[in-house]
Amino acid sequence: MPARHSTHTLSRRFNHALLACTVLPLGLMATAIATAAPVQPQPASAVADRFGPLKHINAGVLDVAYVEQGPTDGPVVILLHGWPYDIHSFEEVAPALAAKGYRVLVPYVRGYGQTRFLSAATPRNAQPTALASDVVAFMDALHIQRAVLAGFDWGARTADIVSALWPKRVKALVSVSGYLISSQEAAKAPLPPSAELQWWYQYYFATPRGQAGYEQNRHAFAKLIWQTASPKWAFDDATFERSAQALDNPDQVAITVHNYRWRLGLAQGETRYDPLEAKLARFPGITVPTIALEGDANGAPHPPAEAYAKRFTGKYEYRLISGGIGHNLPQEAPKAFAQAVVDADHF
Repeated sequence: MPARHSTHTLSRRFNHALLACTVLPLGLMATAIATAAPVQPQPASAVADRFGPLKHINAGVLDVAYVEQGPTDGPVVILLHGWPYDIHSFEEVAPALAAKGYRVLVPYVRGYGQTRFLSAATPRNAQPTALASDVVAFMDALHIQRAVLAGFDWGARTADIVSALWPKRVKALVSVSGYLISSQEAAKAPLPPSAELQWWYQYYFATPRGQAGYEQNRHAFAKLIWQTASPKWAFDDATFERSAQALDNPDQVAITVHNYRWRLGLAQGETRYDPLEAKLARFPGITVPTIALEGDANGAPHPPAEAYAKRFTGKYEYRLISGGIGHNLPQEAPKAFAQAVVDADHF
């Protein structure tokens, strides 16, 4: 789920009507509002056939499992999933982009699906800059110089970070919930009680009981998050179970728990990432062309658009996707998500 934003005093006191009528400052492009009908889940077998077999490549500290679609010489789009989701969040987006001539890559994040650490000695570290470095290593391994990055939840934050720290590697950005870069220092500030309640799972994971509970109940835990984060999305059991299998990765619990404990300053990262984290702590602007998306029924914690608009200093547009769209926006509104990728690429 998204990181707490540094401008948290604003982030829990808005409604979607305000977002819909927001006019972005700083000469940015006008706010757009789109309507999307929720997707009816397809049989698991049909989606599996559409995605095709997984590929693998050694990249950095990982053996990355990923899906590739589209022409090998097409412009590259990398789609990044979040927690507790998987690559099937892009089951409709990937083929739509491939049909438009894009080379689409959808990797499993460390700790998910068939992605594995190459060494048992590698720390099971999930601090934000480690996840972002994984994307850069993935691009390097595939000899990709630049790509459009698009993601939600953890994937949106990762895409934001790569765009901020390695802007020459990013042609354009699509980020659900906009600017999600934060820091351990920013996370020290308490939120109002109603806002803290939304982060219950983060505090649960901070305890041994929480780690044990997630280990024992991964699928049930994930289904609860799906339901609360997307309260109007009528996903079926087959759709959920197909993605929940990715949580059976042997490193899933360690990665998830470390990510949320790190945010609260309860777990250490790796010192090699300290210089990158120091840059992020200054909340750098994102200069690459960007479209920020938000669902009108997103039940997960997320900042209001007006709180982060100034962080995007290049060409920028905000789109509120209506029609009961929740947190898993690419799976709930794939046409709107895919169109945002195409539009951002042509800014």
